[in-house]
Amino acid sequence: MPRPRKPASPFRYLNSSPEVIRLVALMYVRFPLSLRNVEELLFERGIDICHETVRLWWNRFRPLFAGEVRRKRVSHMRGFRHWR
Repeated sequence: MPRPRKPASPFRYLNSSPEVIRLVALMYVRFPLSLRNVEELLFERGIDICHETVRLWWNRFRPLFAGEVRRKRVSHMRGFRHWR
């Protein structure tokens, strides 16, 4: 019987680490920053990327990050309902 395959990582063809991509996307969304502001903040931290890369990563990984946030919110709300 063949082993079930693990789903392929959405970060597999990118040269940056998933942690950096996650940081970039969440900085862009969480704080009212422009693409160029995110680029400058990351450059100060030693990460040299273009503002266009921030935009591409956000467009590509937006559904993934939104799903994670949604799952966390639902799990917190379930815990709230049991307090009644």
